[in-house]
Amino acid sequence: MHSYDVLLRPLTTEKTDVLQEQANAYVFEVAPRANKHQIKDAVQAIFGVKVLDVRTMRMPGKTRRWGRHITRSAAWKKAVVTLAAGEKIDLYE
Repeated sequence: MHSYDVLLRPLTTEKTDVLQEQANAYVFEVAPRANKHQIKDAVQAIFGVKVLDVRTMRMPGKTRRWGRHITRSAAWKKAVVTLAAGEKIDLYE
């Protein structure tokens, strides 16, 4: 799997902003079939930083209503990537 196929998009919420400041951790939506080694290699190759830890979790799809119809959104995978001290990813700067 290519590095740019592994990382789909960064997730930016208030909670992820706190993780960036306190734990030097960044959150990404990743490909569902990507493993921790592929995620670590992709972050190091794309951003040029040293990754210490990768935690992954599967986020279940949610049930939604669209008028009379009940649909289910797709499940996705999230990765929390912890960087070494002094490393930083400039996502929006």
